[in-house]
Amino acid sequence: MKYLLSLLLAGLLIQASAQKLKPGFDPKEYGELLSIAFYRSSIADSVERLTKEDPYKMDFQSAEVGLLNRWTLYLRKDNVAVIDMRGTVNQTASWLANFYAAMIPATGSLQLNDSTVFDYQLAADPQAAVHVGWTIALGFLAPEIVKNINTLYRDKKIKEFLIFGHSQGGALATLLRSYLEYEKKKGHIPNDIVLKTYCSAAPKVGDMRYAYDFDYITRNGWAFTVVNAADWVPETPFSVQTLADLHLPNPLVNAKDYLKKQKFFIRLAGNMVYNKLEKKPRKAQRKLEKYLGCKMYRLAIRKVLPQLKEPKYVHNSNYMRAGVPIVLMPDDEYNRLYPYDKEKTFMHHHFQPYYYLLNKIYLTK
Repeated sequence: MKYLLSLLLAGLLIQASAQKLKPGFDPKEYGELLSIAFYRSSIADSVERLTKEDPYKMDFQSAEVGLLNRWTLYLRKDNVAVIDMRGTVNQTASWLANFYAAMIPATGSLQLNDSTVFDYQLAADPQAAVHVGWTIALGFLAPEIVKNINTLYRDKKIKEFLIFGHSQGGALATLLRSYLEYEKKKGHIPNDIVLKTYCSAAPKVGDMRYAYDFDYITRNGWAFTVVNAADWVPETPFSVQTLADLHLPNPLVNAKDYLKKQKFFIRLAGNMVYNKLEKKPRKAQRKLEKYLGCKMYRLAIRKVLPQLKEPKYVHNSNYMRAGVPIVLMPDDEYNRLYPYDKEKTFMHHHFQPYYYLLNKIYLTK
């Protein structure tokens, strides 16, 4: 019996040591993926690219689909695969994916065209909600990604996957990680695959309930959101919190019931304050839903995707950041290199400022 237990323990140790991906933020790993997203090479230095062999090789690139979305598959020398979700490109359809920012349920179905329905689950909580534009983008990409994961697992025994994206790509990487978690649970992809996620310069993709779910399924260091503190993109979309977004038994949800038990003048004053505080956020949320949902669909989205059926929106705009935050904090030297310029709105968003801070904070010995 002791001999069998020793063999079992040895086998488990060998298996654990064979796993290449480890939990925790790895700045070198992130830097390589950031370089891949911008230059299709993990070697950030353009001179070194001419002489060094890149350990990452492109294996597959998807067609542009949906709202001009695309993903690329890379294979690393140590049998780790990389799924790189492309960010926004300078075309109207790509920007529409960002601005179509009403929320829909995190579990549901989207009629993408006359012949395609995308059934998805992105959280366990039935009240969780996510960004409609990026969920549509995911719907056009996810089936092919799942197919490739299963093929790599079967044919090349690849079980470890890095999921990466910058900007809009970071938003899609966030949603993809959630989608793959529940595809695992449904048996649509192998249960023993390992997923590690870096969401770089990513906007917020869902509400508080979605963010809780994402942080839970990736707990213990398996998903990160990397942010340059000077970059405004991760601050988007607009967030409005209303009483409807709060969890019970939060007493604010039932404040009117408590006020009914008070004396007349306290009740009168309390209701006046309550109505003023509650009405304005609710009104702001409805306006966001109207303009970034209904009107955006009718005026723009259906021109690009004429067969897309308009989904039913949820009355929610409580966008929250998901993933363990890795904050790249600018210092005086950074501010001298990248001084404030209101005309250069994306100055802090691209490769050079992110890589500069990453190198200075984490990679310089």
